[in-house]
Amino acid sequence: MKLSTKGRYGLRAAVDLALFSKDGPISINTIASRENLSESYLEQLFAKLKKAGLILSIRGTNGGYQLAKPAGEISVGDVLRALEGEMVVVDCPDSEGKCAKFDSCVTKYVWKRINNSINETMDSMTLEEIIANSHGAAEESGQKAYCSK
Repeated sequence: MKLSTKGRYGLRAAVDLALFSKDGPISINTIASRENLSESYLEQLFAKLKKAGLILSIRGTNGGYQLAKPAGEISVGDVLRALEGEMVVVDCPDSEGKCAKFDSCVTKYVWKRINNSINETMDSMTLEEIIANSHGAAEESGQKAYCSK
């Protein structure tokens, strides 16, 4: 399993919103500039995140985007599934009826455990945790707290 740019860039943009939208909405061009992303690509990603109920768009002069819930309530899994769909290594553990060898498959247990482990890990990490962890790592290395690359 390899994440596409949708997942990688979308997660970066969601963390950016968590970091910088506490005082109000952030314009898409500000986020695109800070993250070195195309505005049109970011608009596509934000449309999916908005549809999933993870971000809000605010219209008007002081409009832009902000998180729909506190950063501690949005998991990495929420963001990645909104952008990438279900996160699985292989589909077969849940493909009963689709695979002729489902009942006798000796490896479905392995794939189910790997899929579950990936999803549990993604669901256990929040945007707030990512930010807190980036501050701790930055303090240890003596670098600035946020790196968008």
